[in-house]
Amino acid sequence: MFNLPSVQKAIQDLGLDGWLLYDFRGLNVLARRVLGLNPEHILSRRWFYFIPAKGEPRKLVHRIEPGALDAYPGSKQSYLRWQELEAGVADLVKGAKRVAMEYVPRNANPYVSRVDAGTVELVRACGVEVVPSGDLVQFFEACWDDEQEKTHFDAAVHTRSAYDVAFQFIAGRTRGGGSVKESEVIRCILDHFERNGLETDHPPIVAVGPHSGDPHYATTPESDTPIREGDFVLIDLWAKLKRPRAVYSDLTRVAFAGKQVPPRYEEIFQIVRRARDAGIDCVKGAFAVKKPLQGWQVDDATRRVIDEAGYGPYFCHRTGHSIGQETHGNGANMDNLETREERRVLPRTCFSIEPGIYLPEFGVRSEVNVYIDARGTVHVTGGDPQMSVTPLLAS
Repeated sequence: MFNLPSVQKAIQDLGLDGWLLYDFRGLNVLARRVLGLNPEHILSRRWFYFIPAKGEPRKLVHRIEPGALDAYPGSKQSYLRWQELEAGVADLVKGAKRVAMEYVPRNANPYVSRVDAGTVELVRACGVEVVPSGDLVQFFEACWDDEQEKTHFDAAVHTRSAYDVAFQFIAGRTRGGGSVKESEVIRCILDHFERNGLETDHPPIVAVGPHSGDPHYATTPESDTPIREGDFVLIDLWAKLKRPRAVYSDLTRVAFAGKQVPPRYEEIFQIVRRARDAGIDCVKGAFAVKKPLQGWQVDDATRRVIDEAGYGPYFCHRTGHSIGQETHGNGANMDNLETREERRVLPRTCFSIEPGIYLPEFGVRSEVNVYIDARGTVHVTGGDPQMSVTPLLAS
């Protein structure tokens, strides 16, 4: 729920004069979610909502949609002609020098850049410096309250136990020369979620052999492959409780359908494990001494381990993503590959750390979730991180 005092405090804490929220036909989902607008109610005309660091907010809406922002505090001005819109924007930001918008220079972070270049030009023409709103968005879109925190830890219990269920299922079907298809393991996991009151936006990844070398592999009727004794398997699964505002848990583990894991699989896994743990240590170290931390720094700490081992080209995605009500949330990602993530890692936010090495014959990924609570304590959720490849037929 939109809370003006909290928003204004965040604006003040960041040393800004205000936050200019803007949308046109649902293009700026971040602005809509900060205000709590109904996602099914898409207005047909442009609207602006300026929240100053202090004082009363100001609204600019079209005359045929005069009630668009009536649910929010502040004075209202209407426009009809485009000239009135431009003059209205100037009135909104009058007196402000540094204003946040959903904009990042050079579109360096498309997760935040939701305002088109022309609108930014219009605001700048009013004599205002436009700065990225990424950290402001995080305060209200990525930071969890106590209830959401609990839903994550509860979901993590069941996402972790899903591996016990899935690995036992694979072992039972492959022991003695049998087999089980990827799709059957997917069904087993989804049934486990259903029994425990979880839901997911997409089926899990169950990837055998070369399929595990594709970070975003998805089983299809054409690719559905049997898992047999001697096969390497990667499972990536994510789910949340079936409750309003619940947040996700998202984990990845790997296993070998055999009694003893071949050295090559374990060798690659241990490089990935060390990279994962370097990322975790980077976060813990920063918060232990209350040092500001940005997402790109976590990616660098993680990626360095794989680079130094000679497998840098085979780590082809960012280290991690924000986690929220969507699997990929709207907070800081752990990324200095696809973007240079300069948003800060904040208390009450959660993200994955999931390095991988993807070879033609197989791929390894180890994914954990990291949550920083309100006191700055760093939690690695979903049980103890995997320390070696699981041999499914060892007992």
